[in-house]
Amino acid sequence: MQGAIKEYRPKAVDRKGDFWQTLGLPSRGPTLHEALSEGIPYKVFTTLAAASGLESKELARYVAISPASLQRRAKAGYFKRDEGDRLYRFAEVYKSAVDLFEGDQNRANTWLLNPVRGLGDQRPVEMIATTAGAEAVLDLIGRLEHGVFA
Repeated sequence: MQGAIKEYRPKAVDRKGDFWQTLGLPSRGPTLHEALSEGIPYKVFTTLAAASGLESKELARYVAISPASLQRRAKAGYFKRDEGDRLYRFAEVYKSAVDLFEGDQNRANTWLLNPVRGLGDQRPVEMIATTAGAEAVLDLIGRLEHGVFA
């Protein structure tokens, strides 16, 4: 009966695929506040566009950054605090949508880019530019994760 009981050993967590680490931003806390206050690097924008499958122009439009401002930030290498905050909100909503669809980025993108009944037939990406809109999208994602549809 020697091999009947196996010892449980949890699998090591692969941190290489961590969304926030890949993006180059802390997910929460004082380090996030500090990063946003100092201005997040332009590289975060390009990484987020690639991760979400959006073109740079589209992402800039969804986070309310004009083409002229985007060009200036590319040259400077950093975003201003409010722009970085909107980029963070987009990243938070995008990650939550991908988590909702269990890692399926295509389904998450489809959901984000199409009108959603629970948001008054608004497209989630169009609501991300404001704190209230992003919170409404995150709230709906939370309700959907827990099976609360009303």
